[in-house]
Amino acid sequence: MDWLHSLNPTIQDVLSAFGRAILAIIPIFAPVPFIIWYERRLLSWMQDRIGPNRTGNITFSRTSKVVPGFLRGKKFKLFGLAQSMADGLKLFLKEDIMPDKTDRFLFILAPLIALFVALTLGCTIPYGGDTRFTPVADVNIGLLYILAISSLGAYSTVLAGYSSNNKYSLLGGLRASAQLISYELAMGVSLAAMVMTTGSLKMTDIVNAQAQPLFGEISFLHNWNILTPMGFISAVVFFICMLAETNRPPFDLPEAENELVAGYHTEYSTKRWGLFMMAEYMAMFTFSMVFATVFLGGYQLPIRWDALAPLENSYLMGLVVMLFKGAVGLSVYIWVRATFPRLRYDQLMNLGWRFLLPLAVANLMITATWIFATKVYSPTAGWITGIVLYAILFFVWAMVRHRAKKLEPQYRSRSVNMVSSNRRTVEVVSNKEATS
Repeated sequence: MDWLHSLNPTIQDVLSAFGRAILAIIPIFAPVPFIIWYERRLLSWMQDRIGPNRTGNITFSRTSKVVPGFLRGKKFKLFGLAQSMADGLKLFLKEDIMPDKTDRFLFILAPLIALFVALTLGCTIPYGGDTRFTPVADVNIGLLYILAISSLGAYSTVLAGYSSNNKYSLLGGLRASAQLISYELAMGVSLAAMVMTTGSLKMTDIVNAQAQPLFGEISFLHNWNILTPMGFISAVVFFICMLAETNRPPFDLPEAENELVAGYHTEYSTKRWGLFMMAEYMAMFTFSMVFATVFLGGYQLPIRWDALAPLENSYLMGLVVMLFKGAVGLSVYIWVRATFPRLRYDQLMNLGWRFLLPLAVANLMITATWIFATKVYSPTAGWITGIVLYAILFFVWAMVRHRAKKLEPQYRSRSVNMVSSNRRTVEVVSNKEATS
């Protein structure tokens, strides 16, 4: 390493940043084929389908003389992995089609923007306590950077829809932009509450703030933000907005196949469509790790034990913990997809503007009051103030909901009987009656 130290300090900084960028991109880019495979298996398991779990098995003939003796009759299970490999080959070998009368520059630029956003979104996330390897840039506006980069994702869908010269693509792009604007506000306000709690926009400071004892009293547990009332509400709001930002079910209206064919990427095929798909899965994984960093203590283990601190702060151990938390986030993504049907567009707007944004703003105000009461009076006064304000918030919500139900038009409940409840008895028919 002497040659590295002999270089100009500026060149050393550039090479160091380049190395950290590679270490940040590889954990996001490399797992994409396995994420697709995992989603297929988990979805098929949840929906009781056997196809993706068993396709692609290799079974050698028992009678063919071409097959070596030790392989005859053998069966090797690939657990559906061959399907992902076949899909990857198909994407790169199919004919590349670009429709006539498209805006060629924007048509090519749109998937590249989606990939750029997915790759650079996690540059301020620390994957471990060793700052020599991570994050790529430990800037003071780390959380603000994530919000700014994530909002660029709308440009890829809007430009894809605009440049395709297709009305379904254009509608998909417009839906994506409206959806992002509706949920970006609630996401930002929910994160602002956590910024007030930790006192910093820097991602490493947010992780370090969660390393304290839980509630300042329970020394063997970390004080993860999700374990506090204001952190829990912020986490719920952020998670729902996270689903909407990545256009995942039940917020996949920009590509609703039964309404818009495939939405903004209707005219895309082969490698360009593959870039959109890769960007979506990488964004899911990165957003899961943003969630883990802000609400689940980042690279820290749940148990707070001084003997574990050196291991916890190492880059490799931190990376393993972050990948595990990211995998858990992906599993929840898939679970939601398998469970909830797609929202209608009015339901999407109502959820964003009439529920999530007011809830996030109220939570921000309660958090500010809690911090004020804690610092001016005492921690006990702060908790009492917070509990009282949350009780008032619940009461107001119940009143508004009750009033809204009264104003809604009352429809008669309808039901459809899929199976008749009348039991049928078994009738024995003799051969003579059957022939007659």
